[in-house]
Amino acid sequence: MNDLIKSKCLIFGALLFCALSTQAETQQKNVFFATLSKLCGSSYDGVMTFPSDAQHEFKDKPLRAHFAECTDQKLSIPFQVGDDTSRTWLIRQTEAGLELKHDHRHKDGTPDDVTMYGGSAKQSTSILQSTFSHSFPADEYTQNLIPEAATNVWTISLSDDLETLTYHLERHGKPRFTAVLNKVK
Repeated sequence: MNDLIKSKCLIFGALLFCALSTQAETQQKNVFFATLSKLCGSSYDGVMTFPSDAQHEFKDKPLRAHFAECTDQKLSIPFQVGDDTSRTWLIRQTEAGLELKHDHRHKDGTPDDVTMYGGSAKQSTSILQSTFSHSFPADEYTQNLIPEAATNVWTISLSDDLETLTYHLERHGKPRFTAVLNKVK
């Protein structure tokens, strides 16, 4: 085989591999989104398990995540801390993949100054992505809004029986916050 044909074969093979990898990742993200979508109407109650700092604002407060609004492209999950209902997790399917945003509101419904931060799961991340777990590294918007959160990685995980939901945040590769919630029967 001459060198031109070998080069064309290598290029075609590389393009095919990239296309299949991207397709597999998109399907994986869609599977995770589909898994979460099954939870529409469900609530999970739990507590903060990390850090153990007695001064942390979430310490000893009941936590609740409720899968309130579900469409083909977006899940809206209010996250209640004690009596505080100002937080909502938004998980969206975008052209680039899955996106997690934290929507923070004042009592009157107006957006907080620090809102809509989060991240997008991209193909280039080596962080575990599966049917039951997905990680979201901080996006550019978050890095500009909260510079100290530039290395944040949020992970949402479900047990394989969908009974336990874990929300985990790392910063600089170290645990920063973890909440473990169990499905309300």
